[in-house]
Amino acid sequence: MSNLIIRKVAVLGAGVMGAQIAAHLINAKVPVLLFDLPAKEGPKNGIALKAIENLKKLSPAPFGVKDDAQYIQPANYDDDIAKLAECDVVIEAIAERMDWKHDLYKKVAPHLGPNTIFATNTSGLSITALSEGFADDLKARFCGVHFFNPPRYMHLVELIPTATTRPEILDQLETFLTSVVGKGVVRAKDTPNFIANRVGVFSILAVIAEAAKFGLRFDEVDDLTGARLGRAKSATFRTADVVGLDTMAHVIKTMQDTLPDDPFLPVYETPAVLAGLVKQGALGQKTGAGFYRKEGKAIKVLDPNTGAYVGGGGKADEIVARILKRPAAERLKLLRETQHPQAQFLWSIFRDVYHYIAVHLESIADNARDVDLAIRWGFGWNEGPFEGWQTAGWKQVAEWVQEDIAAGKGLANVPLPQWVLEGAVAEKGGVHTAEGSWSPATKSFVPRSSLDVYRKQVFRAPLVGETGADPKTYGKTLFETDAVRAWVDDRAGENDVLIVSFKSKMNTIGPAVIDGLTQAIELAEKDYKGLVVWQPTSLKLGTPGGPFSAGANLEEAMPAFMMGGAKGIEPFVKKFQQGMLRVKYANVPVIAAISGIALGGGCELALHSAKRVAHIESYLGLVEVGVGLVPAGGGLKEAALRAAEAATQVGATNDLLKFVQKSFENAAMAKVSGSALDARTMGYLKPSDTIVFNVFELLDVAKKEARALAAAGYRAPLRATQVPVAGRSAISTIKASLVNMRDGRFISEHDFLIASRIAEAICGGDVEAGSLVDEEWLLQLERRAFVDLLGTQKTQERIMGMLQTGKPVRN
Repeated sequence: MSNLIIRKVAVLGAGVMGAQIAAHLINAKVPVLLFDLPAKEGPKNGIALKAIENLKKLSPAPFGVKDDAQYIQPANYDDDIAKLAECDVVIEAIAERMDWKHDLYKKVAPHLGPNTIFATNTSGLSITALSEGFADDLKARFCGVHFFNPPRYMHLVELIPTATTRPEILDQLETFLTSVVGKGVVRAKDTPNFIANRVGVFSILAVIAEAAKFGLRFDEVDDLTGARLGRAKSATFRTADVVGLDTMAHVIKTMQDTLPDDPFLPVYETPAVLAGLVKQGALGQKTGAGFYRKEGKAIKVLDPNTGAYVGGGGKADEIVARILKRPAAERLKLLRETQHPQAQFLWSIFRDVYHYIAVHLESIADNARDVDLAIRWGFGWNEGPFEGWQTAGWKQVAEWVQEDIAAGKGLANVPLPQWVLEGAVAEKGGVHTAEGSWSPATKSFVPRSSLDVYRKQVFRAPLVGETGADPKTYGKTLFETDAVRAWVDDRAGENDVLIVSFKSKMNTIGPAVIDGLTQAIELAEKDYKGLVVWQPTSLKLGTPGGPFSAGANLEEAMPAFMMGGAKGIEPFVKKFQQGMLRVKYANVPVIAAISGIALGGGCELALHSAKRVAHIESYLGLVEVGVGLVPAGGGLKEAALRAAEAATQVGATNDLLKFVQKSFENAAMAKVSGSALDARTMGYLKPSDTIVFNVFELLDVAKKEARALAAAGYRAPLRATQVPVAGRSAISTIKASLVNMRDGRFISEHDFLIASRIAEAICGGDVEAGSLVDEEWLLQLERRAFVDLLGTQKTQERIMGMLQTGKPVRN
């Protein structure tokens, strides 16, 4: 396959989706032109400029670093249309109107380069119908590329060809979207709403219909259909509010208008409550009211009978909550047999979705895998609907669904397809098998894509029933303890780098993890090119992944504290520090493969590694202030070393304060990066560290970085023995600003104490400015501050509060 080098992308339409797609392409270092209509007043690029400015205010943030907004180039169709010829990909993302899109296509088509790939980000319109009127050459380069909102965070992109789209273009786009943009690509058929919205919106309509039948409140339904079912916390009605009720109504209308022969057509009628809210302009979160409305601090829920907003708090009944904790097969059986309305409701929505996906699989997707991955990645379910069915017992569930259809309880009277009940699927107990996933069209189990880009994914998104590699057991285990597993990928050419994975809760670091890490380093030094610290949990759902490590294991340190008081903890802290030094001065490169949170001790482990490879959604920070402590695993020491290095390079060792100021603020305010790109601006990642966009490629890239360092003759850094520090004058300056914050009641007395101790450690203690110290001196300052603070009542209150509630205590 020839390389697709994408030098520049144009996005047509600076609305919500177009602007955010542009922002995420900028995150991935892809130059972007953002087009919109010429403004009638002010600068002609005013519409695009306003959209770019608005991106900076959005939450969740579309940019990894807000200042990167400057790299989006605003454009308008009058002045800049000729620039489309410079673009390798053009993505149209204007409003969902076929006539408007066709008008725009007539305008832009003559200006597209001869090899430009043209794509539409429509959420449900026919790609074939959109391509009508194109010359044959452009038709061959046209397809659908459907991002989900918000594009930075949602893993799914649906790639939708027409009958005339050239196959190599799809392969090239899939490669680009997977590796550069970091997405999970599912190829969908050109049917209304494609896969994810078709099934996802049907499931919402089924929930609305069944909730009305069983008389359940919206908040009650959300408690039943969110985290308890392994789905997004926003569940059903909160999700609708976030998406926008007008958007939801539009997607439903597309199904009404384009699926006249669908046996489920009556279900596609816009629910009266939804139509009423849209008519009133209550469109959900963007208008402040929808199914829910915030009044002061209270969140109220709509009562559809009265139209008024009432107090929330509807919950799953205890008996139903207990049923939902049972194994899958038992859970479905109990829900079906229990007469409680909540149980009957839940059985009904499972049955309705199983019925629907079985009937429609052949028309909407190439195979069952694409349906499951689309729903997992696009709607945030922990398992896809086919996976849930298979886990609960394929044959038994199919019989129950068939019985309900025969009894007139289903949302349509069409029977289950024959392949569900007999033949290969019934014999193998489901649609996902070792050979692949079921395709009704080919009557076979279809294997996964063999595109080269997937060779970088040691572990692909797992599916129930497949024999995909389990990251907790895969490869050859070299040693395993209760705390860590050290292993290699034993395929030829892959077995030269050692991997260590933690087994503790949230991958926290205690003495046993330090011991395992040290043992792994010794083994790597003896037999391998390098060591990668990588956590299997980084694969969960594809994104955001993690945690890399939530920090030091405070619970593991508590027995030492109970027996010896604050002083009893000092050996624990010292062992942690020595473990970090062992990482830093290992004779082979230690690579931290970071995804998700790397907080406290997890961040310190990353700081001491030879190199960091971080997934874009990595959140690093020294957050010990939250439990009333200072970072003591060498994080402040590393900040002092980096400040000294930066000051020395520019000959400014007489003014070290400005070089430590940012690191002090990061630690004293427990700042956490909003992305890996942000972590780079904060100093937790270096410019030379690698950022990857697809979490499934993290391990492969980390191993390659280890090999590259080894091939370049890697040597550990020389031990720092003469580090110039900012000293007591800088500490006094920092404390003066802290006094103002304390006296102005912006921080508490205890916050003042903790921040003062951070300042002392990061500035090298009570010495003259420019004094030379070594690493051990700096570590001792950290250690002493940690132990002293642990001896205070207020820090102990913060620790207990965090252990009991998971939330920081302000005292």
